[in-house]
Amino acid sequence: MGKDINLRSGTTITLLLLSFTTFLLPKAEAIWLTIPNSGTKCLSEEIQTHVVVLADYYVITDDAYEAHQLHTISAKVTSPYGNNLHHNENVTRGQFAFTTTESGNYVACFWLESKHQGSATVSLEWKTGISAKDWETVAKREKIEGVELELRKLEGAVEAIHNNLLYLKNREAEMREVSEATNGRVAWFSIMSLGVCISVSGLQLWYLKHFFRKKKLI
Repeated sequence: MGKDINLRSGTTITLLLLSFTTFLLPKAEAIWLTIPNSGTKCLSEEIQTHVVVLADYYVITDDAYEAHQLHTISAKVTSPYGNNLHHNENVTRGQFAFTTTESGNYVACFWLESKHQGSATVSLEWKTGISAKDWETVAKREKIEGVELELRKLEGAVEAIHNNLLYLKNREAEMREVSEATNGRVAWFSIMSLGVCISVSGLQLWYLKHFFRKKKLI
């Protein structure tokens, strides 16, 4: 009887953890971007280092006639320091994949070729971190499935959250150092400004006193 209760309790906890996985795992959803005839449409995401990024994009249309004459677009992805990670021109679909080596905003920009008239709609599916991992390949390689696979996903999600917390902690420490340094500089600037004001006031008083004595007014 006691074993049945323990087994049921363990199963309940496992099911609760697996259901909570859907909240921990970042969901990758397709984003629709309307690309104007002239100009560039960009989106960015702040990503830390050593994170896998996968993305697929393609031009979509609701008109059956336009489906045979799709707009062609160009795409470019740059790192926070301006390094070119992906560049593709005159295409209707494409994809890119890379592992981040810099922390900051990664920017993906899309624009139409000049020969096209009107705007175009691009579907972009952007995956980062745990959502970009190929779990089917992992399951086949390690011969796991079912609950064990879900637990591996949960483990990956917890590790990703832990890394994000460490990243945020480091960013907070950097911002605190910058804030303290700025406060120190502002304090010294205030002291210097006060000293200059006192010095100028003293010089003005001395000049006026000297002027009045010269005019024999005092």
